[in-house]
Amino acid sequence: MRLSGTIRGIYLFDLAESIDLVELAALLDAREPRREPSFRHAAPEYVRFERAPVRQSLGRRKLPGEFEADVHIRYFDYGVACVQVQRSFAGDWEQLIVAATNWMSSSELEPCAKALLEEALQQTGRALTKRYSNWLSEDYCVVQMDPVMGADGRIRTAEELTRERGDAIAQIVRGELSRLSAAEREEVLRAGMSYYPTDLLVVGWVGAYVYDTAESAASTIELLEYANTQLLEFRYYDEVLTGVLRDVYKRLEKRNTLLGRWRAGQEAESLNTIRLDYQELVERTDNAIKFLSDMFYARMYKLAANRIGATDYLDLVNEKLTTARDLYDSMVNEFHQGRAFFLEITVVVILLIEIVLAISGRRR
Repeated sequence: MRLSGTIRGIYLFDLAESIDLVELAALLDAREPRREPSFRHAAPEYVRFERAPVRQSLGRRKLPGEFEADVHIRYFDYGVACVQVQRSFAGDWEQLIVAATNWMSSSELEPCAKALLEEALQQTGRALTKRYSNWLSEDYCVVQMDPVMGADGRIRTAEELTRERGDAIAQIVRGELSRLSAAEREEVLRAGMSYYPTDLLVVGWVGAYVYDTAESAASTIELLEYANTQLLEFRYYDEVLTGVLRDVYKRLEKRNTLLGRWRAGQEAESLNTIRLDYQELVERTDNAIKFLSDMFYARMYKLAANRIGATDYLDLVNEKLTTARDLYDSMVNEFHQGRAFFLEITVVVILLIEIVLAISGRRR
């Protein structure tokens, strides 16, 4: 069976606190972004990015492994840049498994994508706000396979593919050259969904398999990219909040004096400012695009977010934000207790002074 399609590497980098997309579009002389994602199936008009990402094409580039690929970058307003590297594929199932596995396990493609992004930032870097010195990164691979015609001239359905080639699809999604166990195969294929009989999406942690035409698969790939940008952002927030809470705990251990309690108010305000700032960033990232009820794309997004771990990291971040809020309340209470104790001591001292002065006056 002759197969064709594309293999796409998605390399994401957390560059800055935010990106000014208006300025970026001006720097690139880009047109007004169209509605994104461009849904193939029915979806409400208002279901779209609040600020559509800006696209920059880098053209065809030669990459490690002596092959050429089409490269473009998409910039998201919450500070993430996504470098997409795409190449065409033609061959049989075994060749597709090898190509996908080699792509996922390559140690050269991500540094190459980063170098291409650094090159692009020479033109677009001015649009970044509070640029980070160290970039957190994430990578993902999407294998898009064109519809396959059977001997009877009919397009093979998703059900037929999973029944006849489920082992191969599971290997592609996992990036494994060896055949998986029956239990693992079923676990991988459980994360599959279709809208029409002849399309299929199977999502994994490091990669996904999309059985559809390139044009129809575009919106699916955009949602997979978006879910990965969320994973990257939530990982960053988790790291920052972990460091903040660690510092707070250290200060709490050392603060046993009255002066330390008095300073608790200032430290509490500092913690609360950080907490509110990151809560706002989390909400902005999480609400960049909203999906509603049982809409197909809502279920697709939830499947992708769960499989790649974005939901897990969001839960971790929310737990840390709750912990930060509880610490803030505790530190404020400690400050009030310290202030009350200080005022009580002050009143006692004043009374003692007045008593001493009164006694001294009588003796005179």
